[in-house]
Formats: sequence, C-alpha cells, structure tokens
Amino acid sequence: MRKRILVTGGAGFIGSHLCERLLTEGDEVICLDNYFSGNKQNIVHLISHPYFELVRHDVTVPYYAEVDEIYNLACPASPIYYQQNPIKTIKTSVMGAINMLGLAKRVKAKILQASTSEVYGDPEIHPQPEDYWGNVNPIGPRACYDEGKRCAETLFVNYHVQNNVAIKIARIFNTYGPRMSLTDGRVISNFIVQALTNQNITIYGDGLQTRSFMYVDDLVDALIMLMNSPENFTGPVNIGNPEEYRIIDLAHKIIEITGSTSKITFEPAPTDDPKQRKPHMALTHKILPQWQPKVNIDDGLRNTIEYFKLQL
Repeated sequence: MRKRILVTGGAGFIGSHLCERLLTEGDEVICLDNYFSGNKQNIVHLISHPYFELVRHDVTVPYYAEVDEIYNLACPASPIYYQQNPIKTIKTSVMGAINMLGLAKRVKAKILQASTSEVYGDPEIHPQPEDYWGNVNPIGPRACYDEGKRCAETLFVNYHVQNNVAIKIARIFNTYGPRMSLTDGRVISNFIVQALTNQNITIYGDGLQTRSFMYVDDLVDALIMLMNSPENFTGPVNIGNPEEYRIIDLAHKIIEITGSTSKITFEPAPTDDPKQRKPHMALTHKILPQWQPKVNIDDGLRNTIEYFKLQL
C-alpha cells in the first residue's frame, strides 16, 4: 500500500536523495523546505512526478497534512550556514521538532528525527557509542546546532513517553555525495572545489584530526530501514561509516583523484572542532542487520567530484 510521507528539509542535500528514493519505492512524498540551505535545483527533476508535492514552508511554523510517516531533516547542517543565524538554527531544531511531533501526535504518524554525531561534541570516548552523553560547549559557536539537536532528541523521547508518539532517532555522522552545496564550508566540498580550481587546499588544524565519511546513498538506505525497524526500538542509533580517515590523507586522495596541482596549506583549527569522530556500530548492526555502507571512499569521491565539475 502506498504510504504518504512528509520529508522536512526535502530540498536539501540528504532530503532530496531521500525524496527520490521514497518515490522510487512507490510512496507519495510531500517535500517541505524554506530554501535557507536547501536548493530547488536538487528536486526540480521530481516536480513532474505525479506523487511528489513541493511546499515552500518553514518548520518553525506549524504545518498540517494527513501523512503516515515524517522524516524530520529540516536544519542547516554546515557551520557556515548554521552560524549565519544561530537563533534561527536553534528555532529550526527545537520549534521544528515541536511542530512535527505535534503533527505526528495528531495524525498518528511515525516520525524519524535526523539527529547528528554533533550531539557528542568533541568526544572524550572513541569511538562514540549511543550511551555516551557527549562533551559539548553549551555557549560555543557550534552550540546553536549541537544543543538544538540535543534538545530535539529530548523532545522526541518525551513525546514518545508522554503521548505515545512512534519515534525513531538517527545520529548521522559525516555524509557526502552529489548535491552537496559547493559553498557549505565542510571539508569534502571545500577540498573538491579547491582541487578542481587548482587553489591551495586549506586544512584547519594539523590535519591529523579524523572523521568517518558515509556516502549519501548508504545513509538513505539506513534511514528507510530505521523507519521500518521494530516498533519497540526508538533509538538513538548511530548511522555512519566506521572507516576513519585523517583529514590530511583525505586531502591527498582528492588531489590524486582530480589530478590537481593544488598544494596543501594549514590554518588554525576552529573553536570546539572535534579531534576525532567515529561511530560505535554495535547497536547499529543489531538493529539494522541488513545494513552496512556499500560505497567505498574512492568511488564515492569520484561520483561527488563528477557532480562538482558540472556545477563549477
């Protein structure tokens, strides 16, 4: 039976891929976006689809529709965007969660929260398991995003306990792929743009800090599997690629794949920038036994670089 699914932030990098996949699986999709960091270009190819509906809307304002499931992805995820208007970022995470949870409660929809590995802050435990409470600076420049997402998780759990709303919480680790914004300021998009234009590649810090990078198709697989996971499992659960890369090695890899003449330069690390980030995957494997990242970093980077070439 065809499900009616609401995707907030549906014109964003991840949201657009999710909308596309849900339509492919035969579902009806309502895509909600205010285009702050999303882009109509990401979903323009879906507009003619008979089961796709695009609505310009800000999740800080209540929205009403009869739906079966809600994927709450609305929130700028890159520091350049979310630090541009920190109050708006917190409002999007917190009021957006309240409005979507209210909708889920009214229409008895199941709702999934796209949370983040940023809830762990600059972790003192490595890799990070779901029961780690994190190490977040509540008044730092990243707090508008980190604490907004932490508060959203609290809201989800309380709506579940108090109002019996069916919830799922996914803690998403670094994700990359086509439709990333060229100007989003995150490491993979920065490096690719600099490499393709033969500018110096800028590393903030010594380059020895690590991240784990997941290709967007693998994330979409996991989100849909999590939405369909057993009712008694709410999360949170880590969704990420457990392979860890040093930032300096990533820079060399991108230079090699692009054939760039770029040199590497170093700048001071930003405030509260995590030194290590890698998901602990034991719970993920237990709850999503069929899921594991399929796209390796070389293939994923090649696909992403080809997309960026068309945009530059």
